[in-house]
Amino acid sequence: MSNENMTEPVVNENKNVSGLDDFEPASAPENTAPAADSLLDFDDDPLSATGVSRKSLVIFFLIDTSGSMKGKKMGELNTVMEELIPEIRRVGEADTEVKVAVLTFSTEVRWMYSTPIAIEDFEWARLRASGVTSMGAAFKELSLRMSRNSYLNSPSLSFAPVIFLMTDGYPSDDYKEGLKELQSNSWYKFGLKAALGIGEEANDDVLAEFTGSKDTVVHAYSGTQLAQMIKIIAVTSAQIGSKSMTLSDDNGREIGEEDVFSAKQKLLGQQIQELVNNKVEESDVPFDTGW
Repeated sequence: MSNENMTEPVVNENKNVSGLDDFEPASAPENTAPAADSLLDFDDDPLSATGVSRKSLVIFFLIDTSGSMKGKKMGELNTVMEELIPEIRRVGEADTEVKVAVLTFSTEVRWMYSTPIAIEDFEWARLRASGVTSMGAAFKELSLRMSRNSYLNSPSLSFAPVIFLMTDGYPSDDYKEGLKELQSNSWYKFGLKAALGIGEEANDDVLAEFTGSKDTVVHAYSGTQLAQMIKIIAVTSAQIGSKSMTLSDDNGREIGEEDVFSAKQKLLGQQIQELVNNKVEESDVPFDTGW
């Protein structure tokens, strides 16, 4: 496959991961993440990293770019993602560094950029659609990169990542095998997970397996809905993910981090469903059906 449209090299160990052939040309931001070999690996306890006061939050977008997304779906997704980036820039506290990483999957899986990019410097590279839906391969690649010696190598204290999956169809590979591997990743366990089904063929049950709850799965049947749902999930996830939270039991004792992040995931589901329902009720323009 030709790499004429590559804008920067993609460092990857997965043989199923390719370059930027499915992206329209975009200038690569100058800022990149620090070298992994200068950092300690905290993967066995991903929330125990210590460092300076500024915290880091990485938002992972997993996007289906298979052939069924070709045409209006992909065009509308590209447009809403271009609009979304400025909105995410306004999310988070002053001491939070928000970064974005985009992983696409079709016949092969590809990263938009070779490292997560600070939201202030991120530029969306418009996606192109072709091939089949290798979701399982995407899960494996995400698990590989979601580690302290790779894409989560911030020298500062890190929030658990936000992971947002978008797809319009059923996986063409063994997604359960890939999901099983991903589920063994500590960052995935603590991360905020949400998913969007696009069009009539998307399987919400598969998406609920990924997020762990139907409350964090929504569906879009038109371009209007697609734009609304992407913005609701991305902004709400970033807001919750970038805030510190402590919980106490009935006796006032602070409870563990696992319970805190479970509470964050539950809150994410509640807020997504509330916002989705309000959008549907308040909209003056009826939603289209299908593309």
